[in-house]
Amino acid sequence: MTNKNGVPPYTARGRVEGENWQAVADALNARMAARRIGQQALATASGVSVATLRQLQHGRHSRRVQNATLSAVARALDWPDDHLIRVLLGDQADDDTDRTTSPADRWVVARLDAIEGHLRRMDQRLALIERHLSTCGL
Repeated sequence: MTNKNGVPPYTARGRVEGENWQAVADALNARMAARRIGQQALATASGVSVATLRQLQHGRHSRRVQNATLSAVARALDWPDDHLIRVLLGDQADDDTDRTTSPADRWVVARLDAIEGHLRRMDQRLALIERHLSTCGL
């Protein structure tokens, strides 16, 4: 099974042999410096938490980073969706590759991704509230 870009979904937890997280960190840090964008601005544009971005920037993390997370960060940095996934897997991706869509389209996509991230977090919070209420007998 693959996504629309032909990339297989990651289902493993933790690190997988052959993945180069330091290469992802190097590419991410270089692009952020070139674009003069900080963690908070990138978090807002991508819908990814600052904590996750920090882990990606350092090339280490204790939990699995989803393809969707890498795609959201790549998109917010005007890379193709699969750019960071290809970097992770060792494909020599061109750092100067820009998307062919207009800046307005990229902005809309980034905002929609951010909204999706907020909705996901709201859904998780509501699930916690529902569990709490059910244990209280309400």
